[in-house]
Amino acid sequence: MFAILTILFLLVQPIRTKAISKDPYQIRMELYMQVEKATNIPWYYIAAADQYEHSIRNARRDLPDSDGPVGIYIESEKWRGISNPDVSDENPHSILYFDGIGRDANGDGKASLRDPRDVLFSFANQLLEYGTDEDNLRMGLWDYYKRDKAVGIITGNAKLFKKYGRINLYDKAFPVPVFSHYSYKNTWGMARGWGGRRSHEGTDIFADYGLPVRSTCYGIIEMKGWNKYGGWRIGIRDINNTYHYFAHLSGFAKGLKIGQIVEPGMVIGGVGSSGYGPPGTSGKFPPHLHYGMYKDNGYIEWSFDPYPHLKLWERQARAKNRK
Repeated sequence: MFAILTILFLLVQPIRTKAISKDPYQIRMELYMQVEKATNIPWYYIAAADQYEHSIRNARRDLPDSDGPVGIYIESEKWRGISNPDVSDENPHSILYFDGIGRDANGDGKASLRDPRDVLFSFANQLLEYGTDEDNLRMGLWDYYKRDKAVGIITGNAKLFKKYGRINLYDKAFPVPVFSHYSYKNTWGMARGWGGRRSHEGTDIFADYGLPVRSTCYGIIEMKGWNKYGGWRIGIRDINNTYHYFAHLSGFAKGLKIGQIVEPGMVIGGVGSSGYGPPGTSGKFPPHLHYGMYKDNGYIEWSFDPYPHLKLWERQARAKNRK
C-alpha cells in the first residue's frame, strides 16, 4: 500500500520553484490537492486538520509557531519510531522498520520533517489506515488526536472548506449594524456578582431591543440555547479555532440550528435582555449583547479580550460603508 501511494504521489507535479511569489493560500491548496490525488482523501479534510494545527501551534508555548505552509506538527520520536536509535533518521526504510510514521512523499530518498510534502503525506497516510469516507476519517482523526473536540473542530473546518472551495475564510464583521444606535466599552475582566463572584468574559454592546445580531465570522454553530447567566445564546467556532459567544439575545433567527454554517454579517438573532434566571427570564438589565471570544489550544479553552477586535471590525465596517 505504501509503495503504491508513494508512486501516486510522485506522479503529481511538484510545486514550482518560484512558489515563494505565490499567494500562501494557493501554495497550501496545491499541497492539499496533491495529497488528495495520492490518497483519495478529500482535500478539505487534509486542509481542515492542517488549519487546526496551525491554530493550536500559534496558541501554545510548548510548540513552535507554524511559520511555513504546513501546520501539522509531528514529534521527532513519532516520526522516526520510538525505538529508533538514530535521532535524525531520514531513511524511509529504517523509519518504516522502526514503525515510525515518516514517509518520503517527493521521491528524494528522504523522509524529512523539514519537507512540508513529506509531513502532510505522512499525516494523511495515518488517516488512510481507516479509509477515505467521512465516518472512517472521523475514526482516523480520533485515533490520531485522541480528543473528541479536535475531531469536531476539524470536521467543522472541513465542512466550511468544502462549501466555499477555499481556505482563506478570515473575513470578519461587527456584530451589530454600524449605522445603528449602540455603545460599548472595554468591560472584559470586570467583576460580576450575580450567581457568585466571577469575571466578565466579554464586551457588552448596549443597543436597542431587537437590533439584529450578526455572525462575526465564517464558522459553525456549536451551541444554541438557554443559560441561566447568558439567557438565549449562540456559540460559533471559526477556522482559527476561536469560539465566538453571543449572549442575552431576544431570540434566534428563524431556522438557525446547531451544525449550521454561518458567514460574516449573517443575522443570527436580536439584542435582548434575557438571562439571570430560569428559561424565559428577561428584563433584569438593559438590552445589550454580551460578546465573548475564546481560544482552544488542544487541551483547554480560555477567554480573551474581544474589545480590540471589535474596534478593528467596527473601523473596517465604517470604512467599507463610506466607500
